[in-house]
Amino acid sequence: MRRSLVLLTVLLLLATAVPGAATAAPAPAGTRPGARAATVSAGASPVQVYGAWHCGNDYCTWGTVRGLAEFDSQNRWLVDRGDGRPSVNLVVLSFVNPLALLRQTTDQATLDGVPRGMTPEIVNYFTSRGVRVMLSIGGITYTDDWDAALAENPMLFGQRAAAVASRLGVGIEIDYEQNTDPNLAGLQAFIDAYRAVHPYDATGVRPEARLTIDVAAGDRWLIALNRKATADWLRTDRPVLDYANAMVSARPASADASQDNWQEHVDGKPQFSPSVPPLAPAKFTGGIYIAYGGRALPECVDYATSVQRATAPYVQTVAPNGAGTTAGMLGFMFWAAERPSTRGIGTVPPYTCAGGVGAGATALDVPVPMPPLRQG
Repeated sequence: MRRSLVLLTVLLLLATAVPGAATAAPAPAGTRPGARAATVSAGASPVQVYGAWHCGNDYCTWGTVRGLAEFDSQNRWLVDRGDGRPSVNLVVLSFVNPLALLRQTTDQATLDGVPRGMTPEIVNYFTSRGVRVMLSIGGITYTDDWDAALAENPMLFGQRAAAVASRLGVGIEIDYEQNTDPNLAGLQAFIDAYRAVHPYDATGVRPEARLTIDVAAGDRWLIALNRKATADWLRTDRPVLDYANAMVSARPASADASQDNWQEHVDGKPQFSPSVPPLAPAKFTGGIYIAYGGRALPECVDYATSVQRATAPYVQTVAPNGAGTTAGMLGFMFWAAERPSTRGIGTVPPYTCAGGVGAGATALDVPVPMPPLRQG
């Protein structure tokens, strides 16, 4: 996911020589589009995670308190796909400034380190309908603040993230988008401190025990972070984090490009030095745009022609390739509900996503609330 999509797009376009999440690996000569389907297994796993990052009405700052009636008027599709059932089983409120959280900043937009709009009432709006809620710490705009917080006091940072999770009854997502030299020792200390308060819970019963991480769309951006997460935190034999989200690329990708990116996580990158190990399909989701620019995407309004429909067979059946034992990724994450950018139409009326995301929830028989997740 991204807070500043325009900024990221420009950076990636100017730096095409740098491995990036936006670039799909070319297909081998002579292969047809969609040839990745040949690598999947016959067994299919149900979609378990079907969620949306949520940017509020102010481009991912959540800086003002929202009235529930007004919030409902802009977001009803998330909790009602047209038949009273939610369109998603997870909403990730994006973003919390990591440095503000560490220092428990209080100002016009923040209260004790948390954006003022991320209130218990907003959390309850979703959880009372069976939709799990998480807070995302970071985003591309707050990369420097992640660096500063991890350098200043990563253990206290983790403890304060755990305290917010306890207070609101939510999970926490790590969105640390440092591509060049991430502070992995500091991030390890953050995770250790969080897990000391909220140990890993395979049952998923305790919302605050859910701790996830964002990685790039494929394996060629955020390489060091992805390598560390895959090798040490997302193992099926000794899990530390619940799962990863393969984020959206710099702009909407086709079904084939999306599958190629996700396959990179499944395969790993043995040719890199040091190598990136393979990731179990049951340990990550795939990101898809629902809001981008000035047009309504099929992913939002027309499930029949959407990327999630086209990629669903792959997502449900992709075979492990060195990690994990069960076929299929965990599911989909959508970027992003309401107003993710200062440009574009967002997902507010009349462009709600009940016909895309919501119809997909019906077609894919998405469970609400989210069930215990596959562990391998």
